[in-house]
Amino acid sequence: MKLTRTHLLSAALAAAAALQAPQARAVQLSEVLYDATGTDNGKVFVELWGAPGTSLDGFTIEGVNGADGAIAPTLTLTGAIPADGFFVVGDTDGTASQVANVDLTLNFDFQNGPDSVVLRNALGQVLDSLGYGVFGATDIFAGEGNAAPGAAAGQSLARLFANRDTNDNAADFALLDIPTPGTGPLSVPEPRAVIAVALLACGLSAVRRPRHT
Repeated sequence: MKLTRTHLLSAALAAAAALQAPQARAVQLSEVLYDATGTDNGKVFVELWGAPGTSLDGFTIEGVNGADGAIAPTLTLTGAIPADGFFVVGDTDGTASQVANVDLTLNFDFQNGPDSVVLRNALGQVLDSLGYGVFGATDIFAGEGNAAPGAAAGQSLARLFANRDTNDNAADFALLDIPTPGTGPLSVPEPRAVIAVALLACGLSAVRRPRHT
């Protein structure tokens, strides 16, 4: 088959897509603190990352007990992802939340693990999930891939890149001694993808137009 400019451009774009870092969902879990130092009251939080302006009305966050799969708590969300892409749901101590950069306050707490946190959209579909701790053979794991490590009191579990998801909790999340609700690093396209596009695009010049005689 004779190569055309369209063929080479399509190949370049396909190579770039294959080499890009795994893309995030429209909304996903980006950081969770489930065991605060001292009392949990007013200190625990769940941070979401998503496309700015995305409505969260009707979305839910569930805590899944690793021992028996029981669901508690269930948090019903309202609001929208702000311009910076981070939306923080913070626990309230009855009057206010001690969580920084909080966007929504609800009364909740999660168990210390092994357990899971599940994010669902307004249709009830699972968008993302995080399982943490050491799960036994009969425990219920509702996360993705392999479980993230269990956190000590005061530590949070945060994505290495808030906008990247490989569908493996152990690979995507790390422990933070100092939690960062409302902020986090973002992944950029890998340089090799850009190079691949450039190299394949250069091949466009090799496709010469037929000479007129």
